[in-house]
Amino acid sequence: MYRILIVEDDAVIASAVARHIAQWGLETRCVRDFRNVLGEFRDFDPQLVLLDLVLPAFDGYHWCREIRKVSSVPVIFVSSASDNLNIVMAMNMGGDDFIAKPFDLSVLMAKVQAVLRRTYDFGVAQPVYRHRGAELNTADASLTCPSGRVELTKNEYRILLTLLERQGQVVSRETLMQRLWESDSFVDENTLTVNIARLRRKLDAAGLLKFITTKKGLGYLVD
Repeated sequence: MYRILIVEDDAVIASAVARHIAQWGLETRCVRDFRNVLGEFRDFDPQLVLLDLVLPAFDGYHWCREIRKVSSVPVIFVSSASDNLNIVMAMNMGGDDFIAKPFDLSVLMAKVQAVLRRTYDFGVAQPVYRHRGAELNTADASLTCPSGRVELTKNEYRILLTLLERQGQVVSRETLMQRLWESDSFVDENTLTVNIARLRRKLDAAGLLKFITTKKGLGYLVD
């Protein structure tokens, strides 16, 4: 049974969403302590998070960043602040989808099911990419190495997956940006540079030094 964490401070909306989702056989929990969303996230260990933008104490962007530090679980933003800027920011923060309020519960459920299918499709064996003792498992977007598990953001995962799929080949920056655009996130040259730098720091900290090589003027290589 999939677990859905609902981070919504409007008790009426939260209860209605929880009841509707439960009718589909999914387990739900509504956050109560909006100063400890990450603590409730860790305790419930959900497979998907429904996250409002406007919340007490800290906004949804803050909690999405905190969740992304420890998990790649899909996050669907739900908010009345549905202008283009907020949607783009939500996607760049690591969101997987955005639903504008007011919404129809059947539409929300369809979105939830679609994200769950994309993320947890266990019907087909998913490949595992191995290099220098590290393993990238495409079934759950996890990276493990001898020193332990490395938590990746959605963009970091897609960059590493693209490089490992073409192991031994130079991958251009244009190819990487095209791959990141598949997630509907706004990605420019600077965004790609920031993501690669952050990914390298995580790999270095895990003992995977110089895992990604820069080929000046050409792109990047895992070899």
